[in-house]
Amino acid sequence: MSVFEVVSAAVIAGICMALATEAGYRIGIIRGNLIRVDGEFALKRIGGELSPGLVYLVGTVVHLVTSAAFGLVLWIIAEVIDVAPDSVGLVAAYVFLLWLAMLLTALPVAGQGILGRRLADSVWIEQFFLHVLFFFVLWGMLSIF
Repeated sequence: MSVFEVVSAAVIAGICMALATEAGYRIGIIRGNLIRVDGEFALKRIGGELSPGLVYLVGTVVHLVTSAAFGLVLWIIAEVIDVAPDSVGLVAAYVFLLWLAMLLTALPVAGQGILGRRLADSVWIEQFFLHVLFFFVLWGMLSIF
């Protein structure tokens, strides 16, 4: 499987995750909207204006670039350990680590606290379900490619 296929699968999974986080946020079941968190963090780092449209634009770009990077890292890991990138065990373990990294590193760095507690106490479980979605779409796309 080519690096392009793995990166493409991760971007498609990232798109699905972004749509789910936005839909959940708009209907009130998700407090930790990934697109808003990414956009606000990036704009604060560069001193940009926090207008809603710009937050969503920048957040979407950051989220998709991050998804592509996650796909690239998955491909590298698969190459190094000589396992197919669509191995369900590899993808599941990798996405589990991404979930932990989100809760313990990315959200705190973005100013949302460990487990995203500044957003809501439920963010850890919201992120779990979003990462489960990411896993199924990523693994499914890899299986198709």
